[in-house]
Parts: sequence; C-alpha cells; structure tokens
Amino acid sequence: AGSQLREVFDKINNLLSGKSVQSGGRTVSVTQHPQGLEFVYYKLAEKFVSQGEEEVASHYDAAFPIAVVASGIWELHPRVGDLFLAHLHRKCPYSVPFYPSLKEGTSMEEHQRMLGYQVKDSKVEEQDHFLKRMSGLIRLYAAVIQLQWPYGNKDGTHPHGLNYGWHWLAQMLNMEPLADVTATVLLDFLEVCGNALMKQYKAQFWKIMVLIQEDYIPRIEAITSSGQMGSLMRLKKFME
Repeated sequence: AGSQLREVFDKINNLLSGKSVQSGGRTVSVTQHPQGLEFVYYKLAEKFVSQGEEEVASHYDAAFPIAVVASGIWELHPRVGDLFLAHLHRKCPYSVPFYPSLKEGTSMEEHQRMLGYQVKDSKVEEQDHFLKRMSGLIRLYAAVIQLQWPYGNKDGTHPHGLNYGWHWLAQMLNMEPLADVTATVLLDFLEVCGNALMKQYKAQFWKIMVLIQEDYIPRIEAITSSGQMGSLMRLKKFME
C-alpha cells in the first residue's frame, strides 16, 4: 500500500539524512560512527539487490514496490544507486549486460561464480534455481529504470532512467546469445519494461522487436539444445 511504502521510504531517507530512527527496538543514527553512513549505503544497496533475487524471484509483482522505493532513495542519495548497480552487476552480470568468458588460470568454480551461479562446497546450484534468481534481478532492474518516487520533487529527473534500458536492450542484441540465459533475461526485461520503452521510443522500439523476431530468436534457437527449449518457447510466445 502507498502509506506503507511512504513509511518505509521516510524511515530510510531519515536514516541516510543523519536523523535518528527506531530499528529493532533501538534508536540508531549514522552519526554514531565515522563510517556509519558509508556502511548503511552499502548494506541498503545490498538489501535492495537481495530482495530482487529472493522476493521478486518468487513473486514477480514485488518488483514494483521495491523498485519505486529504491529509485526514490537513489534520486536523493546517489551513492546508494552506485552501490546498487555494483551489487547487481556482481550477482547478475547479465544486467550489465556482460557474459564473462573463461580466462586462462581461472578455475571452473570461480568461473561459475562470475557467471552468477551460487557455489557452495564445490557444488553449483541447479540451473532452474539460478535462472529464477537471475529473473528476479533483471525484473527488479527493469522496474527501477521506469519508476520514480511519486511523492517527491515532480521536476526531479530519474537517476537511471529508461535510456539505460534502451542501451541495455541494444547491447544485448549485439552479443552472441547464451543458451537458456539470454531467452530468460530478455523475456523478463521485455515483460516488465517493454511497454514503457514502447511509449518512449515508439517506431524505434518496433524495429527492435522485428529484429528480435526475425534475427535474434533464430540465433538463440541455433545454440539451444532440446532440453533447454522452455525459456526460448516462452520468449517466442511473448513475441507473437
């Protein structure tokens, strides 16, 4: 609800602005430690991103309330935005977009981590779980770039708006696709902010859609094995 979001937003904004706030039955303030503010910036950005891979991954609708608060805080406290992108890119290189290649001297385990997989005791997480987390993170990013805090300065410009989404899409289509991953994140991105991009970019947007349909989907198809068809079929259905 709007009132709950305002309460959360105000509490975070007050904390970052140096005011005392109640948390866990205690009064806390960033002024209590010389590095207090920097620590809270870091942990807050980390929390926004972890909500992407947890809440949003399980409930797609959660992307919007989380994103509108994150976007509003980013507008007032740009350092949070910088750290949000740093955490996001580390956990989900596809949000850059970037596909880390296997470099000489890098272990397979380390390479899997660079690709965004969770590796515990040399055991790599299952593909379905990995894709679910990546979906949550991409959906959160796609929501952040199109939403502004509605109760703030009406003239304020978005700190990381739709032009970044347009750039992401163009870059994505200039990269060689990866089986399973590319179709998944492309669908997530377009489902969340395709409509906003269409309103802003109009004819240019439809040209990109034709390019995806006629050129990029066949390229994804060419590298997709029969066991990885799920995400590709969902993307094709969406594009119809």
